[in-house]
Amino acid sequence: MKRQSSFKMEHLWDLPGGAVVKNPPAGVPCHRWGWMAVSFSFHCGLSTLLAPKAEPAPRWLPACRQKTSISFLSRPDLPNLAHKRLKGRSPGIIFIPGYINMNGTKALAIEEFCKSLGHACISFDYSGVGNSDGNLEECTVGKWRKDVLSIIDDLAEGPQILAGSSLGGWLILHAAIARPQKVVALIGIATAVDGLVTQFNQLPVEAKKEIEMKDVWSMPSKYSEGGVYRIQYSVIKEAEHHCLLHSPIPVNCPIRLLHGMKDDIVSWHTSMQVADRVVSTDVDVFLRKNSDHRMKEKADIQLLVYTIDDLIDKLSTVVN
Repeated sequence: MKRQSSFKMEHLWDLPGGAVVKNPPAGVPCHRWGWMAVSFSFHCGLSTLLAPKAEPAPRWLPACRQKTSISFLSRPDLPNLAHKRLKGRSPGIIFIPGYINMNGTKALAIEEFCKSLGHACISFDYSGVGNSDGNLEECTVGKWRKDVLSIIDDLAEGPQILAGSSLGGWLILHAAIARPQKVVALIGIATAVDGLVTQFNQLPVEAKKEIEMKDVWSMPSKYSEGGVYRIQYSVIKEAEHHCLLHSPIPVNCPIRLLHGMKDDIVSWHTSMQVADRVVSTDVDVFLRKNSDHRMKEKADIQLLVYTIDDLIDKLSTVVN
């Protein structure tokens, strides 16, 4: 039996001139996350601000994790994909990473949480990353999009909640567009929609010309072991074909977007843009004031897990 929570939430309303006032309807049930939450709907823009509160360590987090074995998805004419899969109830959860393998903090936390609930869970490595086959230098956003669809089509059973971090937050939107019958909810974490193209376009004209001439962009990153990511110019141009923010995004399922306000890689305003562009009206944006792009502190992971839990509660009556 899953735990049930009921709290009261204070709503904030936008006024002309930028003022924000309280006007809380009485008795609104919700989870008290202890984070800033921004809800989008037809009747209010910026709503739902929760004061920061200390939260206890989650009971589901064990002191020692039992590893799930790695398997490989064979694909004709495409690299084999390394993945970890837990069978269980629907909706299942698929974690779609950023530029990292499936053994990151968020992937492991989601896996442990799904174990505790008995829900299905899949994590995987992109082509050219971690244990998967393929050459990283030959990978593109389009090829990684195909990886995500392969996981959904060939491994996932029944409806799925997709949780995507950074680049993964971009790809979950593409997956929801391509597989609307199977993707029932999305969670974006430091969502980097159009991120590669946006960062490139922000460079000075001279820098862009130099990259085009050298055919490689040494993009500085404090999260890379060498301090830079070497990205082929062709990869940047290919990514332009997958940009979404230039027009309405045809995704209708519930969407939850988590972002750190100290993210110096992808601004939290990107999540606000996504919330504005998707056609879904069931969209919440959660902002963590002191979190950076990695979103892997204990409070960040708690927020992620509680968000998954809330969506499972919301969807279980529909899909089971």
